[in-house]
Amino acid sequence: MKLLVLNGPNLNMLGKREPEIYGNQSLEEINVDLAHYAAEKGIDLTFAQSNHEGALIDQLQEAVGQFDGVIFNPGGYTHTSVALRDAISSIPVPVIEVHLSNVFAREDFRHFSYLSGVCLGKITGFGENSYKLAIEAFELRK
Repeated sequence: MKLLVLNGPNLNMLGKREPEIYGNQSLEEINVDLAHYAAEKGIDLTFAQSNHEGALIDQLQEAVGQFDGVIFNPGGYTHTSVALRDAISSIPVPVIEVHLSNVFAREDFRHFSYLSGVCLGKITGFGENSYKLAIEAFELRK
């Protein structure tokens, strides 16, 4: 199985940005840990991150024919991007939305996601394990 792990804006700042919310691990450290976790299961991960909405849309569109699924942490675009919603709904590749923090325990505006309705599922609030749970969910679909 091949999965794309796609991260949106400001996730490149993990480990430096609000560690009380997002933890102390950098995105690179999380990716290394996820790669080892997935390799033990025979799953191949590819990682991408962008602060730019259009680049994220390009990655989603390019996932067609290359990946069996996408694990997507859209960051702040979760609550603002109809364009990302349209990109997800236009591809046959299943997408699982993930968030490190429990968005429902935070500011009210974070409770709404434009993307959830077109994703296979949503995992939120388990830190790095949110990504691991998404890997498990894809594995259960085999």
